[in-house]
Amino acid sequence: MKAPDFAYARPASLDAALALLAEHGEDAVPLAGGQSLVTALNMRLSAPGLLVDLNAIPGLAGVTEADGAVRIGAMTRHRDVGTALVRERLPLLAAALPHIAHPAIRNRGTIGGSVALADPASEWPACCLAAGATIVVQGLTAERRIAAADFFLGLYTTALEPGEIVTAIEFPLPGPESVWGFEELSRRHGDYALVGLAATAKRTGSTLTEIRLAFFSVSDRPVLAVKAAAALEAGDVAGAQAALADELDPPDDPSTKAATRLHLARVILGRVAGRMRGGSVSEESHHGV
Repeated sequence: MKAPDFAYARPASLDAALALLAEHGEDAVPLAGGQSLVTALNMRLSAPGLLVDLNAIPGLAGVTEADGAVRIGAMTRHRDVGTALVRERLPLLAAALPHIAHPAIRNRGTIGGSVALADPASEWPACCLAAGATIVVQGLTAERRIAAADFFLGLYTTALEPGEIVTAIEFPLPGPESVWGFEELSRRHGDYALVGLAATAKRTGSTLTEIRLAFFSVSDRPVLAVKAAAALEAGDVAGAQAALADELDPPDDPSTKAATRLHLARVILGRVAGRMRGGSVSEESHHGV
């Protein structure tokens, strides 16, 4: 199929892009990497009157560290998230990166586009949730900073207001006792995950505290499994796995039943929890779990 007719604008500044979005309202859609939007256009699932291309706007890409956080510009390509700074400071993101689709998509898609789309099977939203990230958004008159826990509201639904653009994601720097874990299961590498888990915690000896378990591809949005985290902090892995039945709402489709996804969620929780509790903190923090 071919995309419907639409107008196209390539503003050279953020202010100009925001002005276009404000002028055209719901008929205008921002274009970042286009890896999801172009497909939706070609399948006639989306029919905007105007595409506002963000790729010529300076200052929306790049990875920097300041004031106890790593700031990743929204237009940073997936592949470019994997900088030495991210590998050193945010190893959870570095671990998730190779699981995102295929190289061609990682070369063009952007972290901000993924976060704004809020696909419940995507890795970046879950990483944002697990790491306690802040989503920075800009409207015509003001900037807003939204905690990841308040940003993802449902299937392809976020706290973005009409006319706002995601400009950056800020990740707090993990402390010296921080550990992390990431795992996902899919039919083939590059496919959407059947189930995935991004996790962070603090560890003293073999005891985990401040655990954040962000599951993806198990609901209409990434899910923080609070009851499971509490059970893990008490040292009860089996109890944490059992608690997932009350916290996750996996989809049921002809190829993968909900019960199968729930079982797989319990399996990867056991794996990730075991890895976060063992080994040295420095190995967990810099080389993965």
